[in-house]
Amino acid sequence: MESEMKAFIQFLTVEKGLALNSTKAYERDLTVYKQYLMEVEQLSAWEEVRKLHILQFLKHLHELGRATTTVSRMLSSIKSFHLFLIRERFASVDPTLHVDRPKQQQRLPKVLSAKEVEALLDVSSSNEPLDKRNRAMMELLYATGMRVTELTTLKMNDLHLAMGFVRCIGKGNKERIIPLGKPAKEAVEAYLIDARPALLKRTSSDFVFVNHHGRELSRQGFWKIVKKLAKSARIEKELTPHTLRHSFATHLLENGADLRAVQEMLGHADISTTQIYTHVTKVRMKEVYSNYHPRA
Repeated sequence: MESEMKAFIQFLTVEKGLALNSTKAYERDLTVYKQYLMEVEQLSAWEEVRKLHILQFLKHLHELGRATTTVSRMLSSIKSFHLFLIRERFASVDPTLHVDRPKQQQRLPKVLSAKEVEALLDVSSSNEPLDKRNRAMMELLYATGMRVTELTTLKMNDLHLAMGFVRCIGKGNKERIIPLGKPAKEAVEAYLIDARPALLKRTSSDFVFVNHHGRELSRQGFWKIVKKLAKSARIEKELTPHTLRHSFATHLLENGADLRAVQEMLGHADISTTQIYTHVTKVRMKEVYSNYHPRA
C-alpha cells in the first residue's frame, strides 16, 4: 500500500506541480487513512477498500473530535487518491463513489479594516534593513493579495517594478500577473536598494525576501513577523497568514471592483471561491448601517 501512496505523491509533485506544503498535507492525510485501514480494518491492499470502510473511517475521525473542516479535507484527499489508483490501474473500484462530504458551516474570512491595515503597514517605518523588508512584504501582500507561500517563494525575475506588476506562480504551477500600486512599488524598491544587500552580506539569492542570514524566508518565519507586527500595531483581531489576502479582496469589492477581476488576481480556479468575499462586504454593510444610521 505504501508504494502506491508514494506514486501518488510523486504524481502530485511532478505532473500536478503542487507546492511542497500541499503534497505534505496529502501525505499526512493518507498516512492516517492507511494506518486506520491496516490496523483497524485489517486490510492489506487498496483493492480491498469498500465504501463501508471509508464511512467507518470518517466516523472514527468524528469520534476523535476532528473538526468538520478537517474531515472534509481528508475525504477530499482520499477521493483524489482513489481516482489516481483507478487511472493507474492499481485498483478497479472507486469506494469513494457516493460518499458525500460532511456539511460544514461556512466561515467568513477575517479581514482588517483600512485603518488597521494602515497601522500594520506603519509599524515598520524605520530605516533598519529588517524593517524595510517587513514593510515591503506587508505592502506587497496587501497590494497583490498573494498567498504567503507565493510571497516567500517570489524570485527576483518575477518582479517587474518599472512596468508596475509582479508575476506570481500559484497553485498547480499556474502563472498570473498582478498590478502593483505606487506605495507597494516604492516600498519594494527601497528594500531592494537599501536593505536586501545588507541582509545578503556577501551571499547571493534568487529569492526576493530573505531572512537575517541571507537565506530564503520560511512561511513559519513570515508568520512570526506578522504576529509581532500585529502586536506592535495593537491589532487585537485574530490574524491568520491569509488575513491581508482576505483584506485585499474584500476592500476591492467594497470599492466596486469586478468579481471576475478579483478572481483573476487571487488566482481562484472557481469564482464560487471568490464569492465568499461578497458575503463579507454584506456583513460589513450591515455593521456600517447599524452604527451610523440614525434609525438603525
